Amino acid sequence: MSIIVFASSKGGAGKTTAAVILASEFARQGNSKGMIITLIDADPNQHSAKWALKKGCPQNIKIIENSDEDSIIDDIENANQNSAFVIVDLEGTASMSVASAISKADLVIILCQGSQDDADEAIKTIKLIKRQERLLAREISFSVLFTRTNPAITPRTLTYIINEFKKSDIEIFNCSLIDREAFRAIRSFGGVIENLDSKEVSGKDKAIANVLAFTEEVKFKLLNLNK
Repeated sequence: MSIIVFASSKGGAGKTTAAVILASEFARQGNSKGMIITLIDADPNQHSAKWALKKGCPQNIKIIENSDEDSIIDDIENANQNSAFVIVDLEGTASMSVASAISKADLVIILCQGSQDDADEAIKTIKLIKRQERLLAREISFSVLFTRTNPAITPRTLTYIINEFKKSDIEIFNCSLIDREAFRAIRSFGGVIENLDSKEVSGKDKAIANVLAFTEEVKFKLLNLNK
């Protein structure tokens, strides 16, 4: 049982999309084994909950809506008792609920687009994680995931940010989430990428491959926590 928290101190970094596609892929892989995946929406905008309530959400995904600073620790602990994975979609700010969720995390995924503003906000989130580590006297694993990247080119700014993170020994995902129409489509229409009509949504197969690469890297990071 693993607790995965998606965090960013700013909105619009792609937390909900990343949380939704990871929950969906975990649900697909675990369906035949009876695995339950809990998706906790702790963002006041409730974007994850809105997706989950639309037609096509996998039946083995359990959604917890309107989690806040008063309930989030109980929500995470209760979900962790009977879920293979607990995925937490946080609000895009530094708050008590964000700090509380991070304190319970096995892995914090920090979302970052290829801009200096996003990189600066990612550093703020890392500093918050470090403060929680000191309070709890335990290490909290985290990694930066770049989102909405261009499949054809890597802009100079993004290359610079990646190199700066590496110089600072900041853990980053080898994969990124590519800017794909399929990701936007499931947010609008609901359901999962596999069920999209390839004639209506371009790049479906490439989006599926991207999700699988992301999910396998998350699983690899979680596996290494136990070594």
